[in-house]
Amino acid sequence: MSGGGLLVAGTTSDAGKSVVTAGICRWLVRQGVKVAPFKAQNMSLNSFVTREGAEIGRAQAMQAQACRVEPTALMNPVLLKPGGEQSSQVVLLGKPVGELSARGYHGGRQQQLLGTVLDCLAELRGTYDAVICEGAGSPAEINLRRTDIVNMGIARNAGLPVLVVGDIDRGGVFASFFGTVALLSPEDQALIAGFLVNKFRGDVSLLEPGLDMLHGLTGRRTYGVLPFQHGLGIDEEDGLRVSLRGTVRESNTAPPVGEDVLRVAVCAVPLMSNFTDVDALAAEPGVVVRFVDRAEELADADLVVIPGTRGTVRALKWLRERGLAEAIGRRVAEQRPVLGICGGFQILGEHIEDEVESRQGHVEGLGVLPVRVRFAREKTLTRPVGEALGEHVEGYEIHHGVADVSGGEAFLDGCRVGQTWGTHWHGSLESDGFRRAFLREVAAAAGRRFVPAPDTSFAALREEQLDRLGDLIEQHADTDALWRLIESGAPQGLPFIPPGAPA
Repeated sequence: MSGGGLLVAGTTSDAGKSVVTAGICRWLVRQGVKVAPFKAQNMSLNSFVTREGAEIGRAQAMQAQACRVEPTALMNPVLLKPGGEQSSQVVLLGKPVGELSARGYHGGRQQQLLGTVLDCLAELRGTYDAVICEGAGSPAEINLRRTDIVNMGIARNAGLPVLVVGDIDRGGVFASFFGTVALLSPEDQALIAGFLVNKFRGDVSLLEPGLDMLHGLTGRRTYGVLPFQHGLGIDEEDGLRVSLRGTVRESNTAPPVGEDVLRVAVCAVPLMSNFTDVDALAAEPGVVVRFVDRAEELADADLVVIPGTRGTVRALKWLRERGLAEAIGRRVAEQRPVLGICGGFQILGEHIEDEVESRQGHVEGLGVLPVRVRFAREKTLTRPVGEALGEHVEGYEIHHGVADVSGGEAFLDGCRVGQTWGTHWHGSLESDGFRRAFLREVAAAAGRRFVPAPDTSFAALREEQLDRLGDLIEQHADTDALWRLIESGAPQGLPFIPPGAPA
């Protein structure tokens, strides 16, 4: 027998689907329910490598953690990784299968993947008591409905009830709820069970008349009103709202252990990927992380991070055009700390041979690390384990570039020269002992009397985040009604709201 299910849709992108999905997952697992997350198709430059070597969206990996299960490719069968304004790399069941334009993908390829997506969902539903699915964007994107496999397309084919989340902090939430339903076909509308208000500030009693009117207009109830709380996030799909970093900066009031703070500047390169790497730095009391795009913003930084990117050559050109490359060169000459991660590591090397990503052939790097990079068609997807600075380190690798390191001091898979460090390993700073050792080195080189806190646990902070999301659902949603939806599907006899989808 198939397990229960629910699709969490949104009135807009960033309405809160990811965090609501994670919150429902954590609430369910605390009730003893065996639950898994699912997102049929994700567009994100923040990705993760599962234990079997599959690449999936980081949001789904974090939702799996909310479920206390190991993430797998089944949970995010299609991942789109933008490589420019018009094209994306298509990752299917964790492996890249090619580049497609938006027109090529939505023009036919997307619909061809529906069977694969439904098979993955069916396998999860056959294994778990419940599967909580996350939609993408809005289900009322009528221009994309014909080939949709992530919102109503998956709901219709799998018979899933749909909960629509709206961000009231943006305003217009009642119009968004009503309009979302009214732009769907009668068959799609029959699965829209109701609404969930997100990020409400103030007295809920003032909102209730509007919710009653919405029920009268649509025949659909509101399943909860979640209050606005700072920094309630999991790893973002896109944008620069680095969720855990923001949370720690807003909620962690612990003063620095030492006399100084440590300032970290992260270069906001184009197509920045896995910028969640710096979350672990900001988890430390006294570490201030900011994203920068001007050379003068590096002047007072104790550490400069060049993060990963889906466009290494493009990012390198951007650094040069904005004077950042020159500023980084001066830092290196002055023995001031610089860390390059993945694409950032490649940028710090001597030269790049790229016939795969940018197809620009030979490109000179910044030349500060003795590394030569050749882009291979096969993508490296691994979960390495090692040691550095006398500490255990775990990470994950997602890259086409193959690095030939010809000197320097060994550092994970890369190297170190003076106070310049480079590695392909994402997530290494989440290893607490290694992160503290690295920050001690940075502080010494920067002349800062900064001391890492001895007890900061990044994993514990992340668990605390997920529990806070579960608390939100448990305390502010009608959980009995939610469970009936998950177990039994959308209520029968929901009214049709005209005009419906255009012909």
